[in-house]
Amino acid sequence: MGPVRALGLVVGLLLGVLGGALCGPHSLQYYFVGVSEPSPGVPEFVAVGYVDGNLISRYDSETGRAVPRVDWMAANLDQEHWDTQTQMAQESQQRDRVNLETLPGRYNQSRGAHTVQKMYSCDLLEDGSIRGYYQRAYDGRDFIALDMDTMTYTAADAVAQITKRQLEADGTVAERQKHFLENTCIEWLRKYVSYGRAVLERKERPTVRVSGKEAHGILTLHCRAYGFYPRPIGVSWLKDGEVRDQETERGGTVPNSDGTYYTWASIEANPGEKDKYRCRVEHASLPEAEVYAWETESNLVAIVAGVVVAVLVVVAICGFIVWKQKSGNKKKGYGVASSTDGGSDSSATGITA
Repeated sequence: MGPVRALGLVVGLLLGVLGGALCGPHSLQYYFVGVSEPSPGVPEFVAVGYVDGNLISRYDSETGRAVPRVDWMAANLDQEHWDTQTQMAQESQQRDRVNLETLPGRYNQSRGAHTVQKMYSCDLLEDGSIRGYYQRAYDGRDFIALDMDTMTYTAADAVAQITKRQLEADGTVAERQKHFLENTCIEWLRKYVSYGRAVLERKERPTVRVSGKEAHGILTLHCRAYGFYPRPIGVSWLKDGEVRDQETERGGTVPNSDGTYYTWASIEANPGEKDKYRCRVEHASLPEAEVYAWETESNLVAIVAGVVVAVLVVVAICGFIVWKQKSGNKKKGYGVASSTDGGSDSSATGITA
């Protein structure tokens, strides 16, 4: 696996963090990626943090420091906090370096380019309950995960079983990880949310566009929602008022560069039944679900043409009024000139010039 593939894994995995489902009102996630063969643009190690899908911090092996990535984190946390974050990242970087030396041999692989990934997260749910996750991956595939209910590890394959036995032999490892997820992580999450509440708890309503394209006797209807926040959203297709989930294809909910989100849903229909379909959108920014119909191109042309005609009529009326006003002023000006003594008043002359 070369540097390009390594970069693709890093980018894909980080997008996976953003695209992952947020199961509660607030979530804190940290993601770590180590590569055995760094290259320009791909450091040996990267650690990033997110609150509710918003990037809040970053560490990489090239800078060697954890830094805030949003103003509300920078303004409220002192240097001691960032020193702690830096130390944690550096320790994880060292462990990943060891793993990248060990795992290829266990998998009977050439040393080459490989990646190790780790994610831990904690959720604060609406009812005040909490939950946490700890997962590791190798070369983009599941490797091992902590089951907090049983306090054991779930191994993805025979090599991961070796790590599982090592971790479970030291019974304190799972306890430490559980304590971190249920206490330290939640404490950080509550603190971060209090700092960024204005951003994290804002509500931006989606802009919805419905379109359609017919090919080979099949009409494909698309419903796209743009620019909404927070991330959770429901987009579904209705036929005669009934939800058609099994027939609907959905895209992931992905971030935009401005911190909002985008998603889509499509469905195939009989062209003769297009008027029976509606797209329903449910979101926290909407007082109730909204329903959208597809406006065909011909209808849109008619609407646009109607608007253009209306604008032209308004312009014509305004132009007529302005012309009448100017015409009246000219007549009024000639009267003033004729009332002067021999037209010697310079101001009167100026009006009629």
